[in-house]
Amino acid sequence: MAYTGTPPPAGPIGSQYCVCKVELSICGQNLLDRDVTSKSDPFCVLFMEVNGKWVELDRTETAVNNLNPAFSKKFVVDYHFEEVQKLKFALFDQDKSSTQLYEHDFLGEFSCTLGTIVSSKKITRTLLLGNGKPAGKGMITIAAQELSDNRVITLSMAGRKLDKKDLFGKSDPFLEFYKPGDDGKWMLVHRTEVIKYTLDPIWKPFTVPLVSLCDGDVEKLIKVMCYDYDSDGGHDFIGEFQTSVARMCEAQDAFPLELECINPKKQKKKKNYKNSGIIIVKSCKITRDFSFLDYILGGCQLMFTVGIDFTASNGNPRDPSSLHYINPMGTNEYLSAIWAVGQIIQDYDSDKMFPALGFGAQLPPDWKVSHEFAINFNPTNPFCSGVEGIVQAYSACLPHIRFYGPTNFSPIVNHVARFAAQATQQEAASQYFILLIITDGVISDMDETRHAVVQASKLPMSIIIVGVGNADFAAMEFLDGDSRVLRSHTGEEAVRDIVQFVPFRDFRNVSLCPKAVGPGAAVPSPGEEVAPGRPHCGLPVPTGTPGRMGRDSLSRDVVIGEGGMALN
Repeated sequence: MAYTGTPPPAGPIGSQYCVCKVELSICGQNLLDRDVTSKSDPFCVLFMEVNGKWVELDRTETAVNNLNPAFSKKFVVDYHFEEVQKLKFALFDQDKSSTQLYEHDFLGEFSCTLGTIVSSKKITRTLLLGNGKPAGKGMITIAAQELSDNRVITLSMAGRKLDKKDLFGKSDPFLEFYKPGDDGKWMLVHRTEVIKYTLDPIWKPFTVPLVSLCDGDVEKLIKVMCYDYDSDGGHDFIGEFQTSVARMCEAQDAFPLELECINPKKQKKKKNYKNSGIIIVKSCKITRDFSFLDYILGGCQLMFTVGIDFTASNGNPRDPSSLHYINPMGTNEYLSAIWAVGQIIQDYDSDKMFPALGFGAQLPPDWKVSHEFAINFNPTNPFCSGVEGIVQAYSACLPHIRFYGPTNFSPIVNHVARFAAQATQQEAASQYFILLIITDGVISDMDETRHAVVQASKLPMSIIIVGVGNADFAAMEFLDGDSRVLRSHTGEEAVRDIVQFVPFRDFRNVSLCPKAVGPGAAVPSPGEEVAPGRPHCGLPVPTGTPGRMGRDSLSRDVVIGEGGMALN
């Protein structure tokens, strides 16, 4: 994830610091219409106040041509009952593909504390413009759900012989899942992707918290609605049905569950009406989404590797203008990044021996360029003792190498991936690999790096990229797959978002704070959402006995912020 500001400080691990995680569902009503020939295309941005400044935490998807959106993307926030956590919900009309908010039309905002939402469970409030006046008749509804149940449900859905809705084609079907709210109204929980030009769709498997889908009650009725997608937002209703998680769990890979998709209006009008197609539950599985602490108590070790950019664009390390110049205070941006990330991760590695690699430099005695060398010049044992050892090796190697180029990431990514792949073959795998790459510029081997990251996304591995200096870091943000799924040059999609890019210039005056997230997230998460889905990356499931772990996945998410690095 790329961040535009400082996330809130994270406290020590423990229930006394974080009461629970809260999921916030957002709906808008009667929003301002900012488009001339159509309706607004709204999305919602969540901010939290940190040290008097509003910091962006997350964004929903964009609802096309919709003044009354119900967003399927949920906000998940750590709720600290002992703190006043001020939140702001701002809605915008998307006009461009830009991530910069000033490029979009403002539709209104609402501010309150998280405690207000949690205590009320559901609130509806007026949206305000920047001048404090109402944003027309615009309203926002926010519903809170405590994620105290760590069970998640993974569904594989398909359709057969759905109604044809397009005049010159078939249909472009998608599904929406609803649960009954406390007010008796149906609340949107999840929306699948659209499958184009078919009456027999097969949707990608998706994972959501069980408490989100049915409040943890597998017998509670849920409603599934099927629509034909239209680009103008006027989606055509195909049909619906009601079921329960318990019923869907009857589905197995060899014995799918088939449910009739019914259009009530057609059913009333046509005597011979049978259905508008069949929705198939191919599989339904409930598992547990273990926390970071569960993994640590189960014996998981974080395996930390540093990759340092020694290309010529950094400048001569003897020159004070160089990013590698060690000033009289004994530091530079490279060292600051190493300290910030390494000091926290080393607490979760029992031997505290970390490989430290360099790339983009010419090495003695033949002065050939290397993109994967041990900075202690010991290729058979590149390990450094603790963060102090990395710093010492870094300082010692500077006078003995020549900065050169190009800036190739793929060799180091593949290097760590090889060890991560070996870890998945162990009977009781208990290692998660974190690669910190510190660089100053544009990636030279982008196609190879994209391929390496896509392959690594299948492994228990995450990558933190810290950009130092003032270069254009667009390529780094591209690898950080928050706004889109990363694909290799061959078109293969990453299984999960494992890269987080952080521009150091945004945090020169605060500490770097990588924050790991639980299973299935990104350092991403093996899936951010458990929403739309957190694929497993081959790490074990905690069994409750320290040192022993079963098979499942662990993901890490990294954020940068004030107060040092924290792992949740």
